[in-house]
Amino acid sequence: MHPASVADTAAMLAAGGYIADLALATTVHLALAMQRPLFLEGEPGTGKTEIAKVLAAGLDRRLVRLQCYDGLDLAAAAYEWDHARQLMAIRIAEAAGQTDRGQLASDIYSREFLLARPLLAAIDPDLPPAVLLIDELDRADEPFEAFLLELLADFQLTIPEFGTVHARTPPAVVITSNRTREVHDAIRRRCLYHWVDYPDAARERQILASKAPGVGEKLSAQIVAFVQRLRREDLFKLPGVAETIDWAGALSHLDAHELTPGVVDETLGVLLKYQDDIAKIRGAEAARLAAEAQEATAVKVPFG
Repeated sequence: MHPASVADTAAMLAAGGYIADLALATTVHLALAMQRPLFLEGEPGTGKTEIAKVLAAGLDRRLVRLQCYDGLDLAAAAYEWDHARQLMAIRIAEAAGQTDRGQLASDIYSREFLLARPLLAAIDPDLPPAVLLIDELDRADEPFEAFLLELLADFQLTIPEFGTVHARTPPAVVITSNRTREVHDAIRRRCLYHWVDYPDAARERQILASKAPGVGEKLSAQIVAFVQRLRREDLFKLPGVAETIDWAGALSHLDAHELTPGVVDETLGVLLKYQDDIAKIRGAEAARLAAEAQEATAVKVPFG
């Protein structure tokens, strides 16, 4: 059963630890209600992949994940034939005196010899309903997108030697992209679209409260204030929500109760993942951002 309303969708996501704003909750709700793929684009670390995981748990469905990469092809993404077993079956049939080539071809191109990869597994009518996550589609080659069009439009795959496989229950499809290249319009037209941005300060505080409940309120406020300011800096890779959560956990492990220049310098490797970024922030810049975060949270003014 899909959530009956936008509010129910937001509540389902929140129950899974995902704090969605109204626009995102609305788009997710419509994608489920209209049985349309959901195309999520945004910077790395903004929580796109997590949405699919939470949906699978909230809808009580299998999560089938296709992680895209350069060179991904149909054999790795959708299906391939088990050639070793087919060859063995041919030899056994020949040894038994079977000479009908048409019947033999029919026998070896049956479901028994078909190896399902993520795309086929997601629509397999003999398996429970699924959430299909096509993660980081922008990392795959552009021609690969053509493989997806039939699946996204009709929730089916045509296998020349076997026939067409239809989903008994259409999967909920989530496609993510970090926009390292543009995804073709043909994919976009079949989807409902949402740009997943970094959360504002208020929502990031809610996320921390959900994901890192052991972190004190004062430290949590300072962490969010610091990260919100850090995202305004000219860095090679801005910290995402996942880094904020990790940083909060790291500071908690160190028994920190507030941000100080020293503790920031010691833990920047949790928050930033490139040496040039760390070198740029460590020292005076870290001290300035920590001081601003302390000041902003002390006087309770907006710090987003």
